[in-house]
Amino acid sequence: KIEGVMDGKSIHALEMGIKTDEFEAAPCKVKIMKQDKKTNSSLVQLTIHEGKNHQVKKMFSSLGYEVLKLKREKIAFLDLEGLKPGEYRTLTVKEVKKLYGME
Repeated sequence: KIEGVMDGKSIHALEMGIKTDEFEAAPCKVKIMKQDKKTNSSLVQLTIHEGKNHQVKKMFSSLGYEVLKLKREKIAFLDLEGLKPGEYRTLTVKEVKKLYGME
């Protein structure tokens, strides 16, 4: 969730890859889930293929948007399906091997 209503120019910039003060982010997939002009906010889904420190916040900041809430829903093939907020589960041996194989 970000502060502000995203415009087409900002969406296009994210989709093409954006340069921040610290790094150049690869192109990402952008999906606007909801925009609310009354609260001046947008709910945006990003699909990125990197994992730099505070990457999403820095990407939006470089476009003039503040991230109000951030939730990672998936990393590689692992997702949050079946987990409530704050819950965790132990990875299986197969999942750990698959993660090591991704290097």
